[in-house]
Amino acid sequence: MDKNMLHILEERIGYHFQDVSLLKQALTHSSFTNEQRIYKAGDYERLEFLGDAVLELVSSEYLFKNHKNVPEGELTKLRASMVCEPSLAFCARDLELGKFLLLGKGEEATGGRERDSIIADVMEAIIGAIYLDGGFEAAKKHIDRFVLSDLEGKMLFYDSKSNLQELVQGKLKKEFHYELLGESGPEHNKVFEVEVLMEGKRLGTGKGRTKKAAEQKAAYEALLVLRDQGYVFKKY
Repeated sequence: MDKNMLHILEERIGYHFQDVSLLKQALTHSSFTNEQRIYKAGDYERLEFLGDAVLELVSSEYLFKNHKNVPEGELTKLRASMVCEPSLAFCARDLELGKFLLLGKGEEATGGRERDSIIADVMEAIIGAIYLDGGFEAAKKHIDRFVLSDLEGKMLFYDSKSNLQELVQGKLKKEFHYELLGESGPEHNKVFEVEVLMEGKRLGTGKGRTKKAAEQKAAYEALLVLRDQGYVFKKY
């Protein structure tokens, strides 16, 4: 990866590394290090471990301060949903992190650049890299800006299927279902397109590398449509 790409990402996240090799490591998948025969510590896994711990502390502090009447059990559930894989992948896509990854040829060919599990891990690895490079406050600032911002919209997304079910069947007392519109691409890297219908009317469509991911995006689009119509869904 050339220095220009790393600089573009630094500009995007608003943090400039003293040791830019930490950022490069945070973007490096083990498949790349294995192909290049680079020592294992050259991938993002150790940074992800550290970033996960920092993220848990910052999100716990945020919830403790902003949800003063919520009991411990509910805080734990809320924290888990805030920093779960789909949520972090959502944040990673906002930053287009997939464009900056160093992947092996096999991962590249099977869609690893857009896989939730990979880009969510990279999101945590970048947090770990910022923590090592600039300390806790720098990492906290990054988390506040890119993970803890617009939580209501993000929570609608990563829990969109159950949110839609509760809103449509529980509050509106109507029925809805998903239909597969089609699939494209080679067998190892398919893209599915799904629509969600409420009593015959299309509410939203979505594409994903699995039917479940496509349904999640279709449900999110449907929730945005219903919210624009004045229906409000807030789980917490």
